[in-house]
Order: sequence, then structure tokens, then C-alpha cells
Amino acid sequence: MSEKGTNNRKRSTPPSRIQSLDRAVAVLNTFTPERVQLGVTEIARLTGLSRGTAHRIVANLESHQLLQRVQPGNRYALGPGLLRLAHSARVRINLQECAGPIMTRLRDETNETVGLHVVDGRFFRVVIDQVESRHSIRRTYTNLGEPIPIHQGAPGKAILAHLPGDVQQKILSGPLEAATDNTIVDPELLKRELESVLDKGFAISLAERVPEVFTIAVPVFDYRESVVASLSVTGPSSRVNKKLLLEFAPHALKAAKDLSLMLGSTEYENHSPDYPPHG
Repeated sequence: MSEKGTNNRKRSTPPSRIQSLDRAVAVLNTFTPERVQLGVTEIARLTGLSRGTAHRIVANLESHQLLQRVQPGNRYALGPGLLRLAHSARVRINLQECAGPIMTRLRDETNETVGLHVVDGRFFRVVIDQVESRHSIRRTYTNLGEPIPIHQGAPGKAILAHLPGDVQQKILSGPLEAATDNTIVDPELLKRELESVLDKGFAISLAERVPEVFTIAVPVFDYRESVVASLSVTGPSSRVNKKLLLEFAPHALKAAKDLSLMLGSTEYENHSPDYPPHG
């Protein structure tokens, strides 16, 4: 089973180059370990931009904390915004490296496809990796890297339940778009569902995102005890039912605990959800 046919959005053609973006990247690239601080005049010389253009770009980058002013001398250095972006990239890379063997083990224990999902912005999640089932008829994620509304399906709900309250409230305030007839689009029902996720430690989707696909998902935490991802076990409803998903729960929770520990979390040490191992 795949998500082909469920997403009617047309793939856009590659966008044309944006001159202002190219120039901003050129400005950022003038900073090196040997040139940690630069003035506008130096940046203009190194990039070939006019001083006025360089000044405007520097001011814009500073407003986004990608550059910061260094006193005295009215010089600039790379800003904390870049550190946040670098941290996000490092977490994703480390996450996939750590998750690979654990996902393979979980696939072997359940014999169903295992997916790795992360937050994309504030209101979406994306699938960044999978280990496919060996069944000839199986769930396959064909939309790797594409944004999916976070309230749709178990992987998103497992993450959403652990996001800050203001983010949850913004999402609950809608609109909540439906992907199938089973998607939860009532804010009160979704709120109760998220409370259940917190109580049980996992989320379940019975064709909420893709028709005829059933899924269980568990949250993954990092060293800040922040949710950074979810692991899912998913398969076609012709073979996977709710009872079987509940039997997968101990394996999925163990996998999430092991991955979280590798990322520096003790969340699963401090909280052992009371889940029914056999439905």
C-alpha cells in the first residue's frame, strides 16, 4: 500500500534562481574560520556587491539573527539563527543514523513497514526514512520529505501530543483538513485523542491518513526531553487490525525508548506508559 493517489497536489517545477537569495548566501559565505568578523565594506568587496546592496542584505540577515553586530567597530559575525538551523540539521542527521538499526529491528519484530517522522515547521510532519516490510503487499511511503498536516494519522498525533500547548491550541483552532473519512477534524475529539496518546504512550490510526492503512506510532525524545520524531509501524488493513497494532505496542515503545536514550533522553526511564500488550 502506498500514498499514491491520495495526494492530488501537482509537483511544482524547480523554481528559478532568486537573485536576492543568492546574494544573501554569498554574504554568509564570506565568513570563514579565518574571517569571523567582517565590516560591510569588506563584505561588499568579497562578494562584488555595491556597498549599499551589501548593507541592505546584511541588515536583513541581522533581522533574522543570521548575522549579529559585533561592537566596537560596527562589524558583523554569524548569528545565533544559524546555530539553530545547524542544530536542527545535526539532530536530523544523527536521528537517521541512530534510528536505522532500531527501525530494522522493529520491522523484523513486526514484519511490517517502519517509518521515521519529524516535525516540519509548526504544523506539519514529514517522513524522512523507512524500512519496508518483506510482505509482497505492504505499506510503502512514497512521499518522503513532503509535508503532511500533523493532525493526520498516528505519526503526527504521537508528536503533536507532546508539543507545547500554544502549538497544540493553534492547530486545534483549525481548520483541520481531512485526508480520509476517518481523519479526526473535530477539535474536541482531537484534543481527547491527544490526551489518550499521553496516557498510553502511543497513537493509533485506523485509515485516518491513507485509506486501508492502519498504523501505530510512538514519540521519540532528545536530550532536552523535547519530542523530535515518531516511529511508526504500519500495514494494510487486510492484514493489520487494531488488536495486532496493540500487540506491536511493546516493540514500538521499546524501539522509541532505545532511540531516545541514544539521543540523550531519559523520558522513557521516568515514565512507563500503561499500555495493553494484547488488545
